[in-house]
Amino acid sequence: MPKVKVHDMKGNIVGDAQLSDEIFGIEPNTAAIHAAVKNHLANKRQGTQSALTRAEVAGGGRKPYRQKGTGRARQGSVSNPHYTHGGVAFAPKPRSYRYSLNKKLRRLALKSALSLKAANDCIIVIDNLKMEEIKTKDFAKFLSVLGIDGKALIVTEAVDENIVYSSRNISGIKTTYSTLLNTYDIMNAKTFVVDKAAIGKIEEVYA
Repeated sequence: MPKVKVHDMKGNIVGDAQLSDEIFGIEPNTAAIHAAVKNHLANKRQGTQSALTRAEVAGGGRKPYRQKGTGRARQGSVSNPHYTHGGVAFAPKPRSYRYSLNKKLRRLALKSALSLKAANDCIIVIDNLKMEEIKTKDFAKFLSVLGIDGKALIVTEAVDENIVYSSRNISGIKTTYSTLLNTYDIMNAKTFVVDKAAIGKIEEVYA
């Protein structure tokens, strides 16, 4: 059973926390993680790209010159793709890239990502992760005393506006809460910072 140190908001170690083997101690399935990350990125795509086909560009209503006798190759329309300002062959059109993964695979990917963070000592547990007021400077100081640099995912038990608003202007920091975790955010972060109370919720929801 993985064990991690518990810190307070000043960076002091105040105890230990036992993490569930079922969530934080499985053998990571890299294929499941890859599938979940790929799915997340595909679902984020806007799919608004568009180009004009030969039927949609201006002009091209008649032959540019007669069929025979000019010595040049026969042409039917100036809207053909090989002409300048012609249409695009197999032009992309707005479409949805969204697809779904089954629940079992998504759950395996999430557990694998959390287990990978635990195995690499990238999980920091905070005892009572709270901010008394919205203050970016204080939150940046909190990250500094913990030695957090680069991307980090901050996980609270429930939505905490003081944490969200205090961290949103700090580059590389993303916040979420225990029941809204996803594999992409976990893997995209260098450090997984979680409130001690949120651990129980994670183990309850994703077991």
